[in-house]
Amino acid sequence: MSLGSVASEASAKAPSGPALPMKARTMDAASPTEQPIQHTKKGSARPTRPYWAWTVATFFGAGALKPGPGTWGSLGAVLTWALIASHLPPAMLIPGALAYCALATAIGIPAATLTARACHRDDPSHVVIDEVAGQMLTLVAAPLTWKVQLTGFVLFRAFDIVKPPPIRLLERLRPEGVGIVVDDLGAGLYGFIVLQILLHFGIVR
Repeated sequence: MSLGSVASEASAKAPSGPALPMKARTMDAASPTEQPIQHTKKGSARPTRPYWAWTVATFFGAGALKPGPGTWGSLGAVLTWALIASHLPPAMLIPGALAYCALATAIGIPAATLTARACHRDDPSHVVIDEVAGQMLTLVAAPLTWKVQLTGFVLFRAFDIVKPPPIRLLERLRPEGVGIVVDDLGAGLYGFIVLQILLHFGIVR
């Protein structure tokens, strides 16, 4: 037998190292985007990419404020609407409020979806663009007096927290941003109805 044959036989018999378990090999081959995502109800407020989505979803960082980021988002909507409305003629107040609500909804849904997926959460607490949209729906056709605005603010926050039917069902809508935003629009509609009743009977003015 030649030296070459002996070397070949020894190489063939040499152990090639322990084989990896099937599960380990499968997970190594999978890309990070293919890994299962665990969804919960709370997430970190740290900025995530794309940054435009985080900026919109948190309403320029209001969602990162504590405590109660949703309350800060609603307050931000009330204050920015007061500023915008002060530069509008009376005939444009209702269309302006509706446009603000529609814009927050249209941009908020994709922004909330991207932000929720980026932090692997169903409904991150720092996403507050939904509060902005819902709060603006409550304030449609509401006079700009501080008592009426404060009442609208309190009503929306109450309905957003209590979530009367069918608001909790709306949270299940997909993609994530639809459920996040539309359930607050439901709370905003409740607030709008009650606020208009209070205005009709002169309870607030």
